[in-house]
Amino acid sequence: MARILIAEDEPSIRELVVRALQADSHDVVDTADGGAALDALVRENGRFDLLLTDIKMPVMDGIALALAVARDFPKLPIVMMTGYADQRERASGLEAIVFDVIAKPFSLSDMRFAIASALAKGSR
Repeated sequence: MARILIAEDEPSIRELVVRALQADSHDVVDTADGGAALDALVRENGRFDLLLTDIKMPVMDGIALALAVARDFPKLPIVMMTGYADQRERASGLEAIVFDVIAKPFSLSDMRFAIASALAKGSR
């Protein structure tokens, strides 16, 4: 199906999302922070169908990652996730580059719906 890059610093959430997306037949590459995700994007020449990123992470947060992706890989759809209301507020100004912001804790069906919707809409 789709090739999805995940940036999530919480191992248990990252593993849960990876397993769920692989069960849906997606090819998943997972990273623990925005810097590693950006490195993967550069290394792979942007060959991903979607970026799913946490907002609050060490090294490079999801907002900085989304801005870098919008600049360097403008057609890559982005879905963000956060468990912090103030971080969700920070993402509210990024509607032009982010398809959706998923609130943690989320159900797998909510996450799958957000991913499927972003993939269906395609590039920005």
